[in-house]
Amino acid sequence: MASNLLVKSIEEMSMDGDEPPSEYLVKGNSFGSKDSSTLIPIPIIDVSLLPSESELEKLRSALSSAGCFQAIGHGMSNSYLDKVREVAKHFFALSVEEKQKYAPVVNESEGYGNDRIVSEKQVLDWSYRLTLRVFPKEKRRLSLWPENPSDFSETLEEFSAKVKSMMDYLLRSMARSLNLEEGSFLDLFGKQCLLQARINFYPRCSRPDLVLGVKPHTDRSGITVLLQDREVEGLQVMIDDKWINVPTIPDALVVNLGDQMQIMSNGIFKSPLHRVVTNTEKLRMSVAMFNEPELDNEIGPVEGLINETRPRLYRNVKNYGEINYRSYQEGKIALETVKIANNCDREK
Repeated sequence: MASNLLVKSIEEMSMDGDEPPSEYLVKGNSFGSKDSSTLIPIPIIDVSLLPSESELEKLRSALSSAGCFQAIGHGMSNSYLDKVREVAKHFFALSVEEKQKYAPVVNESEGYGNDRIVSEKQVLDWSYRLTLRVFPKEKRRLSLWPENPSDFSETLEEFSAKVKSMMDYLLRSMARSLNLEEGSFLDLFGKQCLLQARINFYPRCSRPDLVLGVKPHTDRSGITVLLQDREVEGLQVMIDDKWINVPTIPDALVVNLGDQMQIMSNGIFKSPLHRVVTNTEKLRMSVAMFNEPELDNEIGPVEGLINETRPRLYRNVKNYGEINYRSYQEGKIALETVKIANNCDREK
């Protein structure tokens, strides 16, 4: 963990208002152009209306342009989502000693902590995370599941099951929006697909102009579903070469696609570049859910999306998550490493 190599932890530096050390300073032009969220709104999709052709068309349009949307009509009440938020906040409010009980072993990503140090040149994120495998059930490492608050496990399991059900429904709807068989994407994930939860905590930062909560990246997942902080914004998505704020809508879940859906859709759907900014005033939390195919499943573009006008753009791969992680640490774009070279200039 990064805090082992630094004199103070992020939490301590945040409370003391310290100037962040050089390990956290973003170099170059990663902060990009200014937000223009008033000009490019994030699409809003009512999941309950997806049987209708008009909402399906909105879904296809959102995912082939922005690669993300705010989902409403998902069947989870405002009060229920607030309960999930409160359980997450309760855990992060525990003492450092209590949270450290759930620290991962060396070179493991599951558990509580911040960035693994894999390079001397690595820029660290100004955040803490609790990362847990939820499904398949037998893959859970229950020793890393907090016992405090007492309803943590029950709440996470219930929320994960609801989100997974929504993800499966979205995968079927996404296939229909492209005139494919409903199971075309879902079948690639397999019956034992992976679902991982990551609860994020972003302390206050004295230099939001130089430090990011999460560096720019695309997700390794098929779909990512994010429950944002009820009040504090921070997530930004790159659309048309501009960083766009994703507003907080208390009863909405942010859905963004990961690289594996861009591969499966043969580049029709986009895996958006996104980041999290810091602020000096308020703490921020979020709960993210990531789904991935079974590790042994080979994924690639769905055959029905390959034709003369749109040739195959990506090769078939297994365990894309490892490819994505390795590329991210090496400063490479993971999708570029699995793109078929002859088609590099044909993607639209």
